[in-house]
Amino acid sequence: MAYVIMPDHFHALLFPRRHPYAMAGILKTIKQPVARRAVEFLRSRAPGHLPRLRVQRPDGRIEHRFWQQGGGYDRNLWKPEALRNSVRYIHQNPVEAGLCENAEDWLWSSARWYSRMDGVVLPMDCRPPPIMPRV
Repeated sequence: MAYVIMPDHFHALLFPRRHPYAMAGILKTIKQPVARRAVEFLRSRAPGHLPRLRVQRPDGRIEHRFWQQGGGYDRNLWKPEALRNSVRYIHQNPVEAGLCENAEDWLWSSARWYSRMDGVVLPMDCRPPPIMPRV
């Protein structure tokens, strides 16, 4: 329902289509392919950065961890106002970080999609909601 990809983190507001759902499975589906591609990119183009991602598992295996360990801020939202506030927060992230002046200027966000603008890099697979009021 909303997303933003920042240089050092991302936010996603999701509406699972299957019930019951497992948050761990959803996160794995999103994070695992990104991590694999990022590590492969570093191996082929910037191997000097790989030691920064190196982690030794308790069994002695070495792996490269792309995502920081620990949980995010997962929670269920039920009230429309909480959903609207979450979408606003997500879209304002690049503005607050000083990366752009308007949320719609940040290409790696659903803000342009919500505003029904052209040039949406990652379109969402649901119907656009009514245009969100600007913050």
